[in-house]
Amino acid sequence: MSETQETKKNNKNRRLSTAFHDLIVLCLVVINIFILSYFFNIFEFLVKIFYQNPQRIVYIDEIIVILLTISIGLTVFSWRRWRESKREAAERIKNQEMLREVAETKAEVERIISKQLRADMDQLKHEVKEILYLLSAKHKQ
Repeated sequence: MSETQETKKNNKNRRLSTAFHDLIVLCLVVINIFILSYFFNIFEFLVKIFYQNPQRIVYIDEIIVILLTISIGLTVFSWRRWRESKREAAERIKNQEMLREVAETKAEVERIISKQLRADMDQLKHEVKEILYLLSAKHKQ
């Protein structure tokens, strides 16, 4: 298994465990709120207001609709942000892989250039030695 596949598998397991952990925490919070609201009448003040002012009970449907709309809106907002972050993460992974490939290509090109330069330098040394040999031979004559 390649390093990239192992990294992806580890990231997936970590994301699943984080999501599962968040789900457990959310369930515990909801259960605690339900228990607290059962023992303590949290919205008792609203009931008292509506009993004292029966003409205001007309607005209860608007309050429920507003709360429902806000909760649905926040759900859609969160879902869109989640999709956006998922897309961005995939793009980052793709860019990192491209960057790694470019770095490997650059290193290979540098190795080839270095090898070619060494060969050229060796050939140049050899040619200089030949010229010096010919000059010294010509000078001795």
